[in-house]
Amino acid sequence: MKYAMFYESSPGAPERGAELAPAHQARIREFAGRGSLLMIGPLEDPGTNGALAVFSTRDAAEEFAKEDPFVLGGVVRSWRVLEWNEILHNE
Repeated sequence: MKYAMFYESSPGAPERGAELAPAHQARIREFAGRGSLLMIGPLEDPGTNGALAVFSTRDAAEEFAKEDPFVLGGVVRSWRVLEWNEILHNE
């Protein structure tokens, strides 16, 4: 089981995101280095549509979001985590 996290962008997200990007990228590297962040990236027109990340556990996804500079800095309006039953995977 994996967990998909969706970020919804706030108005003005690209402008606010630029200054917070280095801290956000550091958080990405931290969680990817732990092996709990499996994939992450913006959706089409991220300023409007947000982003998607896939985590190995719900706890990791929630931990990431709760202290992510993009969330704390208002780049992200809202976020949610859904259980994802991946059917194409290698074990």
